Amino acid sequence: MRWKTAITNVNDGQEIIRGQSHDKLALEKSFTEVIFLILKGELPTEKEEKMMNTILVEMIDHGPGTASALVTRITASTNTSLYSSVAAGLLALGGSRHGGALGGAAKFFAENINTEDLPGLLVELKFKKIYIPGFGHRVLKVDNRAETLLKAAKENGFFGKYSEFAIRVKEELNKVSSKSLPLNMDGANAAILLDMGFSQKVIDGFFIIARTPGLVAHAIEEAESGDGLRRLEEKDIEYIGK
Repeated sequence: MRWKTAITNVNDGQEIIRGQSHDKLALEKSFTEVIFLILKGELPTEKEEKMMNTILVEMIDHGPGTASALVTRITASTNTSLYSSVAAGLLALGGSRHGGALGGAAKFFAENINTEDLPGLLVELKFKKIYIPGFGHRVLKVDNRAETLLKAAKENGFFGKYSEFAIRVKEELNKVSSKSLPLNMDGANAAILLDMGFSQKVIDGFFIIARTPGLVAHAIEEAESGDGLRRLEEKDIEYIGK
């Protein structure tokens, strides 16, 4: 069976990544630049690299209370390997309530940017109790990360039609919502990445790439804490069975 790839070629001691010498990339390019290259197939411009770096840094961590960090730390407390702890945390990503909102928001923006009746669509979705990814936050009334991302997008020339649409959705959404729903980091990132020309399929991958260093840090901190095995106290568990 033959596999075809346009990503990497390893032959006679020379490795090529997307048409570029691996050794030359290692000596001359940043990790951010090579992430851009391997995902998009071309090296970024200076402004693309700067915007990409802002996106990755904003997503690197959000505290031990997030589902992925919490799972990572609980797993690390069992005295398992770093690989297992981080893998457990990564498996907590991708749901509509954590991690998956990035791709979900990109899908919503791409599918609805040309809608003629946005207010009507939002009212219909509210009536059907359909959540729109990329808006709202359990802790933050204003997501400063989103504000920073949009500012960077404007400075680097990536505040395009999707970013404008995300702002419009936020404004219309808050007209029909009973509570404040800020544009969050996922929504801002999704819009900006679409404006940068990335496909919906690859956008979810950014959260995995960016959040992994944070999970590594949480796993190591937990393993070195000396707190032992994490588990719920019996007083915090309510039995509702027969």
